[in-house]
Formats: sequence, C-alpha cells, structure tokens
Amino acid sequence: MKAFLSLPIASLACLVLTACGPEPAGQPVMRTEIGSGKADNIGPAEPAAPVSPQPSACTSVTFENAGLIHCVADPAVHTISMVLGPQGGEPYRSLAKLAEAMAGDTASVAFAMNGGMFNGEGKPIGYYVENGERLKELSQTNGSGNFHLKPNGVFYGTKGKWQVKTSDEFYRTVGDRPQFGTQSGPMLLINGKLHPEITEDGPSRTLRNGVGVDSQGRAHFVISQGPVSFGKLARYYRDVLKTPNALYLDGSVSSLWDPASGRVDSAAPIGPLILVQNQEKAAP
Repeated sequence: MKAFLSLPIASLACLVLTACGPEPAGQPVMRTEIGSGKADNIGPAEPAAPVSPQPSACTSVTFENAGLIHCVADPAVHTISMVLGPQGGEPYRSLAKLAEAMAGDTASVAFAMNGGMFNGEGKPIGYYVENGERLKELSQTNGSGNFHLKPNGVFYGTKGKWQVKTSDEFYRTVGDRPQFGTQSGPMLLINGKLHPEITEDGPSRTLRNGVGVDSQGRAHFVISQGPVSFGKLARYYRDVLKTPNALYLDGSVSSLWDPASGRVDSAAPIGPLILVQNQEKAAP
C-alpha cells in the first residue's frame, strides 16, 4: 500500500475513536491462474488448480468469526528473502508477476506475501535489504499514514534467525546488515502488548496482513480473508500465536501466493515481496 494513501488522517482517529464509521473493505482481490492472462474479481481467492505437489505451509483458521490464512516459515526447512523485481529491472508490482517469473522453479516456493510500504513506483520508502544489499536506509521520519503510526518496525533476518523489532530498537541494537529486511508499520504487538494507538477491535476494517516470530524462531505470516481490524489481527498474534512482537505488513492490497493450493492474489499494484522457499529446493 502506498504510505501516503494507506490511512487518511480521519482514519487514524478511528483507531481510538469508536464514533468513526468503518472504512471500505479496499480493493477486490483477484485470482490469476499462472499463464492464463486472465483474472476474475472475487473476494479472497478460491483455490485454483494446484501448480506445486508440495504440502501447503498455509492453513485456513477462524479467530472471533474472522477468516484468516496462517502461513508458517520454519528456519529448519525454509529460507526467507525479499524480492522487488528482476535484477536490474523495475518492481514486479504483483505476486502474479513474481509467479510467472518463477514458473520454472515453483517447487522451491513455499509461499509469498507482500510486505513493506512503498511509493508510487513500487519502491520501498523504509529500510529494505535484498540479498545483503541495502537499497533503502531506515526511515525515522514523521508523517501521516500507517507507516508513520509510531512505533513502526522492521522484519529482518540472516541464516534462519528472523526477528521483528521496533524501528528504534533496530537502530539501537542491530549493527550488522542482515541478509533481508523490510520496514513497515505500525507494529501490532510490542513485547506482548498492543500498539498504544490500537484498540482491541476498532472500527477500521480492511484486508490486512502481518508477521510475527515466536520463541522457536518460526515466522508466522497471517493474511485476512476479509475486512478485519488492527486490534483483532494483533490479538490473534498475542493470544493464539504467542509472538511477543508482530508487525503490520500492509492492508487493502494484502496478497498471498501459495503454490500448493494454486492461489495467487492480485489487487492494486504492490511493492516489496517476501518470498519463503524450501531450503533443499531454493537456489544457492
């Protein structure tokens, strides 16, 4: 989601003021069958014909009547990397384009989601590291929109050690550049507590996705199947997944590629992509 469009000033107030009306559900998700060139406007994507024989790392769950998709990346069997676009090229802007680019290597892909705020060209506006190369420095600026609802945070990692930290803590404690990193915001959970501007189940509703890392080092990616509040998504991480920290990745345009189920979402153009691959099949 573009940072300057992600949450109008009036909507920021909705995080704490229950008198505000719910926002629209956002862009319709589209399902694309890879190689077909066709897409249908629908709600959360129904499974298409499977394009990978591997078991899915994603499962459908329900939390307080909200449908969610929960995908788990395990450092024992998975790798995580950031992808913006082909080397030397422009951003993909969609998971469908990434899926097409990896059509000959689908077996290596466990799943992928969009993650991190971006500008009108699809390029990150905050900290971004891909394959050990830093393309954007940590943003510590103030402004409007979800990204600037402080504290925001960074999801990053090196060699199977993945973490979510507030941007301030990341700045203070991380000296070595990680193999991957993406900055987004707001934080959903900070040391087991909801972000101070997020209520238990506020009126702001849209498609949303996030990430948190548990005590065993597993990264939990969650995407809603319909409009959901910040608070409900945050409490799912706190009460069910038990991750001390969780980071909001995007909203309205939240998208998932799950090759095992044949699902690849498309909506409005997106930016940074988080790619989870199977270790034994990932490219060296």
